[in-house]
Amino acid sequence: MSDDVSDDVAPDAELGDPDAERTAALRTAVREVEAHAAAAGWDRPAQVFALVDTADLLRHEPQLASVLGIDAAEPAGLTPVEQESAVESLEQLLPTIAWPPEVAGCAVVLEASTEPPGAEAPAASEARVVAGVLRTGQSWCAIRQRAHDDDTLVLGGEDLVPTLLELLHATFVPDPGDADTEPEGPTESHHE
Repeated sequence: MSDDVSDDVAPDAELGDPDAERTAALRTAVREVEAHAAAAGWDRPAQVFALVDTADLLRHEPQLASVLGIDAAEPAGLTPVEQESAVESLEQLLPTIAWPPEVAGCAVVLEASTEPPGAEAPAASEARVVAGVLRTGQSWCAIRQRAHDDDTLVLGGEDLVPTLLELLHATFVPDPGDADTEPEGPTESHHE
């Protein structure tokens, strides 16, 4: 686990390692989603984002380059696309999601209250969790504690919330019974 979230590229990514490059792109996208959530403030409902390859997005929707502030000549990384949902609970929503092939990954934002074993209620700590996964298996998480609400104190790591990551990875496992069902897809773009 690393508490330094300022490095956008893992050392191996510079050597052309595809897994390291994908992980670096995911880390950047998770941080972008976390910054977006931080700007919106606390006490917000859970949010779900599709993560799409920026180059693919601009191939299909070239007009988005100027809207999103992306260099169309050298698009790179992943673009978070916020999903609209009327479902209040992630536990209800995530099992219903089957991403279309053009979605490279997904991320969720949720606020959680943690309490150490045996602690009294005032000892509970509130945090914002952003967890992201890629179809290719990579994962990354960012956690901001409400009591330490500072961009330099956001924790990052590959497996900080393993149960949530498992639920997100499951959204990319095809369900043979859903072959005739229309999968959910991106509905609203967000890129900072």
